[in-house]
Amino acid sequence: MKKIILLGYMGSGKSTIGKILAEQLDLEFIDLDTEIEKKHQMSVSTMFKTKGEIYFRKQEHLLLHEIIETKDNFILSLGGGTPCYANNHLALQRDDVHSFYLRGSIKTLADRLEKEKEHRPLLNQNSDDTLEIFIAKHLFDRSYFYHQAKNIVTIDNKTPEQITQGIIQLLN
Repeated sequence: MKKIILLGYMGSGKSTIGKILAEQLDLEFIDLDTEIEKKHQMSVSTMFKTKGEIYFRKQEHLLLHEIIETKDNFILSLGGGTPCYANNHLALQRDDVHSFYLRGSIKTLADRLEKEKEHRPLLNQNSDDTLEIFIAKHLFDRSYFYHQAKNIVTIDNKTPEQITQGIIQLLN
């Protein structure tokens, strides 16, 4: 039984790595944000705008636990904030879960996110901070929760295939 959870900041490659890993291990790939969107028939950004963050975080929490409780073999990519709310970080410590924090440096994350600012609502908030400062503040706030993962995988200067192979080695 493999319940594999990938977590990390925006741009750390959770979805990309998750899909490659799922293919190589012949497991179902689940993106938590995509599942929330399917279930509620609206985008995460629309849900944030119309129903608020608290509503979204509650739905995220419920669906995270539903997936862990009802499915046996999967790779689950969490949203960047998922581990930080509603004690979701405790799910990363479960005996039946293999959790991996895809850790990137501020520079790596900023370089990746610079290209996709328009697709990331969180990055479009009017702020005087540079992208690096914004990411640094967020990582500082989230670090404790991210470090609840059982495994930490550094993504800097690695291809998705190298990262995937590193995770597979840790699973064996």
